[in-house]
Amino acid sequence: MDEDTAEQTRRLVHHFYERLWNAWDDDAVDSVLAHDFSFRGSLGTETEGRDGWRGYRDALHAGSSDFRNELIDLVCEPGRAAARIRCSGTHTGALLGIKPTGKAFTYDVAAFFQTDGGLITKAWTLGDLDGLRKQLK
Repeated sequence: MDEDTAEQTRRLVHHFYERLWNAWDDDAVDSVLAHDFSFRGSLGTETEGRDGWRGYRDALHAGSSDFRNELIDLVCEPGRAAARIRCSGTHTGALLGIKPTGKAFTYDVAAFFQTDGGLITKAWTLGDLDGLRKQLK
């Protein structure tokens, strides 16, 4: 397969956040994520495959029904990207083992992506869980 360009990688990462996360567009998953997509989420959970990622997304949505990602910075090369994300939402369900508080929260995330063949193959994210826990307690 042809190597992804930096612009293709940029579009994929934008779609990952805008369509898959912020719009909760399940139909877009297959056009953005590789079948064997490997994911490490900002809450520390690791998943394999599209359905594994969907499970993570749905669990996070259960903990915050209005969860959103704001793309702050994005640096792309062909097949690779690094991003700084600001996550926000309202604590409406169990999250990090903490019962719902109804509190609004924001936390920052560093995210790293690999792409191949026009799809995201890997994403590894690290979130400020200490800051999030402090806001939820």
